[in-house]
Amino acid sequence: MSHDTHEAHDSHEGPIKTPKQLAWAVFFAFMVPIVVIILLANYVSGQFKPAAGSESLEAEKIAERLKPIGHVEVKAAGDMAAMKTGEQVYQAQCAACHGTGAAGAPKLADAAAWGPRVKTGFEALLNSALKGKGAMGAQGGGDFSDFEISRAVVYMANQGGGKFDEPKAPAAPASAAQ
Repeated sequence: MSHDTHEAHDSHEGPIKTPKQLAWAVFFAFMVPIVVIILLANYVSGQFKPAAGSESLEAEKIAERLKPIGHVEVKAAGDMAAMKTGEQVYQAQCAACHGTGAAGAPKLADAAAWGPRVKTGFEALLNSALKGKGAMGAQGGGDFSDFEISRAVVYMANQGGGKFDEPKAPAAPASAAQ
């Protein structure tokens, strides 16, 4: 029976048999995970990344952050160079509906649709454009001077068969001269 008890006792022993082996096992149990973590951290951060804040201080980046959201455009009433032509106003504001006929708007150069409107006269067309008519809001929803809107009305009406003259430029306001 002594032989049987000796075999049973050996089967319950672990791989660590001496205190020196135990010390090495404890050392590697702590060091292996630490080394693996360091290697993973180096792998993840190993790609080239600029230092924090270095790109944000470039002149182009600063200028982009400081650029204004909008701008103010001041026009002198008598300055013809600053005024948009009828075609420019049409392209910027009117073409959205008058180019496609949306919401019942007469299409540009559609003589049949513009004919009855042209017969009402320039003043009636201008009044409709400035104050709105049907689905069209005042100035077609734009932000142009009355003179620029009148130029657009003449442009569209003449494309539709009208024979209106280009409106005369407004005189400079008296307060601007003082």
